[in-house]
Amino acid sequence: MKQTLQLRTSQQLTLTPQLQQSIRLLQMSTLDLNQELDRVLDENPMLERAEAGEADEVLPMLAASLASQTAKAEGEPGPAEAGDAAAAEQAALAGDDGLLLWEGGGSGGDDDDEGFERQTAAGTSLREHLLWQVQMSQLAEADRQLVLWLIEAIDEDGYLTQPLAELAEAANALAGEEGDDIDAEGPLDEDALRVALRYLQTLDPPGVGAIDLADCLAIQVEAMPADTPHRELALQLVRDHLDALAGRDYASLRRALGCDEAALRGAQSLVTHLNPRPGAAYGESDTRYVVPDVRVLRAGERWVVRLNADAVPRLRVNRTYADLLARNRGQGGELGGRLQEARWMLRNVQQRFETILRVSQAIVARQQAFFDHGEVAMRPLVLREIAEALDLHESTVSRVTTQKYMMTPRGLFELKFFFGSHVATESGGAASSTAIRALIRQLVGSENRQQPLSDSQLADILGRQGIIVARRTVAKYRESLQIPAVSLRKSL
Repeated sequence: MKQTLQLRTSQQLTLTPQLQQSIRLLQMSTLDLNQELDRVLDENPMLERAEAGEADEVLPMLAASLASQTAKAEGEPGPAEAGDAAAAEQAALAGDDGLLLWEGGGSGGDDDDEGFERQTAAGTSLREHLLWQVQMSQLAEADRQLVLWLIEAIDEDGYLTQPLAELAEAANALAGEEGDDIDAEGPLDEDALRVALRYLQTLDPPGVGAIDLADCLAIQVEAMPADTPHRELALQLVRDHLDALAGRDYASLRRALGCDEAALRGAQSLVTHLNPRPGAAYGESDTRYVVPDVRVLRAGERWVVRLNADAVPRLRVNRTYADLLARNRGQGGELGGRLQEARWMLRNVQQRFETILRVSQAIVARQQAFFDHGEVAMRPLVLREIAEALDLHESTVSRVTTQKYMMTPRGLFELKFFFGSHVATESGGAASSTAIRALIRQLVGSENRQQPLSDSQLADILGRQGIIVARRTVAKYRESLQIPAVSLRKSL
């Protein structure tokens, strides 16, 4: 054995910090991008947000530049032909120290410019709604405390999931630790809490304080006027026959209740209009709004794509620091490195939006029929097709279409919505799985409720329309649409 030196040449792909940052920004959602930019702005003094008025000098030139690139990609007329209004929609990075701007502001603008869509819902919680009603009541203080103790145990749907015995035990233990009693007459017992629960169940929303679904529905039926048609029958249904009702076993229900078909249908109608989650309308979770990355607009006979103004940040390199470094070349030190990082960030953010725009344009070009006619006209599309058309890697297209959204006249869709597998047709072509789901939804929506269509019948109907699909595939698509099985869709 001996030591030797050997010289070899090989090719190796190295991800530079700039490339790593570009990939990371590309796969971020708009919310994640804004959070990342806030972090970078805190750490890098060379990067700052632009003021709204500072866009006026450079915006027309930047708009024309990106509009020209967009026209080439879409085969549209240039800015001069499309008009100033269309050109003013776009903005891009102008040079290393330019602004990444959009007329009308971006998602990271000043606080005074925050729009309504960025505000979170500030609704009243279920707990606050119940506390307000108790405070406005004429209850004695001891009774009030018992009801308040129960309210603390109500879950977000309005149910009391903890047994009264456990609540009484917990209340007594807490009172012992604090050296007082919740009930001045002695330790709290289960019966006292049961009385308080009966009062709680009279509060709004109807059904609050129930211990289970049957109890919740029964409370709502009991709250109806006494002369409501089929009220007593509906009360029997939810108390004793809820499982049979859910299984649509109408013959057994008529025998058990001793009623005819018309009465059972009336009671069923009352039950189906009840609210199984009375507390859901008072959710305390923050509402987060999705900001679309692109918008699809009709231009004559075609559909065109534009970046969304509210999704594009307004950034620039700090002019003061940049001019100072320019006057002291070679003495920048750490600030010189920060300046380069700021320029990288501007380039990568611009590249992110340009890639999103290109991919969106390619999607819309291939799904024109969807925008004209809806989901039933969706054509099969895979990531590879877009990647080959744009000379991108398939993984890049996957990153671009994840958590990126498109606002269209038909609604808001994630870019991944436009991709899907295909099913063969008799003519030798292919039908999109999205289109098949839309057809299944239409067929189920127009079926006879007394004789709903089975999965085999749905497969036969699709087959007569030239779409070859197996029964198990229909079942899979039906379940993905959250459509119940045929036995659960049958009604009187």
